[in-house]
Amino acid sequence: MKKKIAIIGAGIAGLTLANFIKKFTEHEFMVYEKEESLSLEEGYGIQLATNSVKILNQINFNKIEKEKIFNPNTLVFYSLKNEKICDLNLSKFNNVEAKYTTLQRSTLIEFLKENIYTQHLRFGKKIKEVSELKDKILIKFEDNTNDLVDFVIAADGIFSSTRSFFEKKKIEPKFKKAIAARIIIKSKYDLNISEDNINLILGGNCHIVIYPINQKKELNLVCIMRCKKYDPDSTKQLIQNLVLKQNPNFKNIFDNEIKTWPLYFTPKIQPSSNKKVFYIGDAFNGFLPTLAQGAGQSIESAFEIFNLLTKDRLDKENNYFENRSKRAQIIRSRSNFNFFAFHFSSKVMQNIRNLFLKFLVKRRFFVKRYLGKVYKN
Repeated sequence: MKKKIAIIGAGIAGLTLANFIKKFTEHEFMVYEKEESLSLEEGYGIQLATNSVKILNQINFNKIEKEKIFNPNTLVFYSLKNEKICDLNLSKFNNVEAKYTTLQRSTLIEFLKENIYTQHLRFGKKIKEVSELKDKILIKFEDNTNDLVDFVIAADGIFSSTRSFFEKKKIEPKFKKAIAARIIIKSKYDLNISEDNINLILGGNCHIVIYPINQKKELNLVCIMRCKKYDPDSTKQLIQNLVLKQNPNFKNIFDNEIKTWPLYFTPKIQPSSNKKVFYIGDAFNGFLPTLAQGAGQSIESAFEIFNLLTKDRLDKENNYFENRSKRAQIIRSRSNFNFFAFHFSSKVMQNIRNLFLKFLVKRRFFVKRYLGKVYKN
């Protein structure tokens, strides 16, 4: 039976779901975005493992211009002193259909918006009120427009206002007492790292990830640093204290323009109290970036909702929350463990960790269990 769906949020999760609905169904839908335009900032690299690339290929991601993406084969671990620890072969998770991919977030958003931008995307739409009317959901927006729909899919991020509306309380993620700093660099400078792979550089109370985001080998650098509070004005000093004291060779890199944001996570996964409302992406659960699965899980959750919709099971008993929760728990536990292990301040613990890394990356069983369960489809 034909349904009408409101998708709240035009990020990766919302746009992915919209593309699948448009390409494979006759359901009516509209994507509502509270901002006045899509965020197409040039920077901001993302990583897509095979679990999400295989899904995106169903909506022709495999036809995207090759110069706009990159396929690294290896994850290389270094100490912040720029000494190589070990490397992990990522290509073992690749297949004919999908390869581990890095790119700019804006490249993915541009791809996802192409087929829905004109007819199925509305900007400046902030929810004012929601109510139920004859087994449907009535959404009223602040611009005095409204929509009566069969289902609401909230994809409006970790600070989801949609969740707050429907659950009748403000849902607050927690600050992880860490911040992220991002820089796009054109050169690896004097660092002994690879421009063709993902470089994971581990230091005391901080770590750095550097990887190419296109065939021009522009490099995305993200530095995660522990701190008690988020103060953008103190970023330079924090970098000096945590990074440059351990390796002054990074100074030239951090002289570039730096953008920062605080790291938040969802402390508890909560189900929807309304059988007509579903949460996907960060609105379902916000992850730490230490497993590089934020975008991937947004894509996965959107695909799960799409599959239930095509099977006409969204308005019946379904196990979306249970299955998504189990999946999110796996990703969350590994992300949290990585955050813990990447930031040892003790030299002794760093040395022990590095020894374990050298041992474990060569063990097929461990790699398959630790990453294989994440990269599965």
